[in-house]
Amino acid sequence: MQARGHSTSDQNGIVGSVARSVVSVRGLCKTYGEETAVDRVDLEVTAGELVALLGPSGCGKTTTLRLIAGFDRPDGGEILLDGNPVASASVFVAPERRRVGVVFQDYALFPHLSVAENIGFGVRDKAARAERVGAMLDLVGLASKARRKPHELSGGEQQRVAIARVLAPDPAIVLLDEPFSNLDAALRGRVREEVRDILSAAGATSIFVTHDQEEALSVADRVAVMNSGRILQCDDPSTLYEHPADRFVATFVGDADLLPGTSVGAMVDTPLGLVAAVSGGPTGSVDVVLRPEHIRLRLDGSGGATVMRIVFLGHDQVVEVRLDSGERVRARLRPEAMFHAGERVSVNVNQPVVTFASPVSATI
Repeated sequence: MQARGHSTSDQNGIVGSVARSVVSVRGLCKTYGEETAVDRVDLEVTAGELVALLGPSGCGKTTTLRLIAGFDRPDGGEILLDGNPVASASVFVAPERRRVGVVFQDYALFPHLSVAENIGFGVRDKAARAERVGAMLDLVGLASKARRKPHELSGGEQQRVAIARVLAPDPAIVLLDEPFSNLDAALRGRVREEVRDILSAAGATSIFVTHDQEEALSVADRVAVMNSGRILQCDDPSTLYEHPADRFVATFVGDADLLPGTSVGAMVDTPLGLVAAVSGGPTGSVDVVLRPEHIRLRLDGSGGATVMRIVFLGHDQVVEVRLDSGERVRARLRPEAMFHAGERVSVNVNQPVVTFASPVSATI
């Protein structure tokens, strides 16, 4: 999805594009009694962009979404939509006046209305309603089912109706709260691709909440990882995965094992031996991030590890080994059976690793 923006010219007359900010969240805070749900959150979402708020249950992502929608009033900070303040110390704009569309977990379709009637419900201009509904039905591929009731549709089709209903009034921002959680695993992958395509075709600016890392990485343009009410890192999926900002991001986004090590120039001395490190890392005592796909195993009777278990996943398998030093690491390999529990193996890392200063050294 390509973000839209406006053109500018530099001093040399070269024309460029500056993405227009649709959502600006600055220092946002929300508390419930003694609990801080949202703690000084900053977030910018540009026109046409799809951003995921990713984190474990209770991290503050849904509360952040509710604050942007206007369902809750923040205790601090400010929210701007299209450059206009909608929440601050002196301003609070009601949800219905924010031009915000929300897709709820349960879709919240009106069971007594047809698909077309559901989609047209929020379009206030009666003269334009039929045309707008028709355009949305075409967009989500449900023109042939316009007269059906929600209970006559599949879960994926209900999802598309919910999105069409939100898009019909032409909102400034679309908010989706765990939009795929009600779908079974077989449907989820296909439906999330459909949803992304629909939002992209509509040029919609969107934020969606999820606790599913695969969902966030595969759908979003950028992913904001939250924990304990804060955004720890907001980056494109590739950067987030390859260059996590801290241990939490490293272990929450994708599979990762941490090994102790000592930085020695461009190398790190670990229980696996010397391993190349990504440049710019800390020196001294460090924790090494090992992704399973970066680990290679070889049958070796005199190797330094023992195969403990194998988890077969169909498209691949994860082999867990215990190093002679006691630590455990995982390797993601092809699905063909190559190793068995109890076998001795040697372990190698096939690319430079990310490191973080160890907690002990960081506090000295």
